Amino acid sequence: MSRATLQPALITRVLPDSIGEDIGFEAGDRILSINGEKPRDLIDYRFLCADEWLELEVIDGSGETHQVEIEKDYDADLGLEFANALFDGLIQCNNRCPFCFIDQQPPGKRETLYLKDDDYRLSFLYGSYLTLTNLTEPEWNRIERLRLSPLYVSVHATEPEVRIRLLKNLRAGKILEHLRWFQARQLQVHCQVVVCPEINDGEHLRRTLMDLAELHEGDIPTVISAAVVPVGLTRFRPDEDELRAMKPEDAQAVIDLVQPMQGEFRDRFGGNFAWLSDEWFLIAGRELPSAKSYEDYPQLENGVGSIRSFIDEFQAKAAELPEAIAPARSFTWIVGNVVEKAFAPIAAAMNQVEGLHVTLMGLASAYWGQQLTVTGLLTGQDLIDQLQVKAKAGQLGDGILLPSVMLKPGERRFLDDLLVEDVSQALGIPILVAEGIEGLLAACVEQAESTGLTGNIQGYLSELPSL
Repeated sequence: MSRATLQPALITRVLPDSIGEDIGFEAGDRILSINGEKPRDLIDYRFLCADEWLELEVIDGSGETHQVEIEKDYDADLGLEFANALFDGLIQCNNRCPFCFIDQQPPGKRETLYLKDDDYRLSFLYGSYLTLTNLTEPEWNRIERLRLSPLYVSVHATEPEVRIRLLKNLRAGKILEHLRWFQARQLQVHCQVVVCPEINDGEHLRRTLMDLAELHEGDIPTVISAAVVPVGLTRFRPDEDELRAMKPEDAQAVIDLVQPMQGEFRDRFGGNFAWLSDEWFLIAGRELPSAKSYEDYPQLENGVGSIRSFIDEFQAKAAELPEAIAPARSFTWIVGNVVEKAFAPIAAAMNQVEGLHVTLMGLASAYWGQQLTVTGLLTGQDLIDQLQVKAKAGQLGDGILLPSVMLKPGERRFLDDLLVEDVSQALGIPILVAEGIEGLLAACVEQAESTGLTGNIQGYLSELPSL
């Protein structure tokens, strides 16, 4: 476990009309302590700031220290945002999982790409997955004391020898013991299983899901849900990792194993409990399940139902599309090639708007060496290499529609460190970054005059069975 020295919490933004703005906080101020305690992270900050009376020790931008007293309503937020959620450094991972994406990247990129976090605080705050193998006793005690639930746990296998083989860590074999620790304290977790062909699939996967289902029993289930996702490999991974890429027949076998188990779980629990990520159906060439089969989308951020949710959101937003726009415009919408077929009806529906033409283009990533690629893994270099000829020939239209999932959150930077502006300049064409369905639709019709209603579009959508 790697930890940095505890640092004051650096404020990067003060929300308008907040308590913090009224007090006079500014970006660049640093919080040293709250009611005499130094917060380790955003969890401590929120816990300490819940009181009605606060005494803060603050260093302003010029380095001067102040004592700030605040009286407020209980649980009222101060309206402060920070540079990092962790003020004492990241708990890093000491496992050596051969499928770890961090170890499957080329050298020489931005430093943050190589940080292997296994931090329960990021799991609680943002839903990132941890293995539980890197927790010390004080951290276990803190999880219990602060009731940090739910957490998100990478299980992969419940058989000790299989999980040790995958994580290359002897502590990995204690996963069921660790999960029963949560059970004894009525704390909850969501789990994921990354399936590696011929290692933890087949009967090993069945055993894992059955073991996790035992911890779903009771009024307060310990394991709330279990997501099954395929391993993702790149050309930069170590040669001796014993892994191979997922094939269509592998995906078909996993679907055929898990879907009958979902039926058993529905009879037993009233819900699926175990979930297949969208990639299985795309790799296998099968239709995505219906929206209602995803229940309340418990593992949406893990790619379970994200494509179905995207399609359904488009259907709901399609009423906002005009019948026609002027002046006419055309775009190339870039996605990963695994979702191209699923999103084709969306592009076709948008093309029912007179004056709008959207060409959907699915790309694989030569950068990562993948034949099948999800949208979020496409890099700037992939776009340059595969679109340059079309760009020179004027075949990309008025601009490129770029899903924001390709970029670092809050920035315009691809996984290979290229900026959107770099790619736009290399291709000689504008790039419009689209955040979700709303961003996609706004990019298509923004600054255009629109006329008419969308009855013809809705009618077109109703005739598309894949939607």
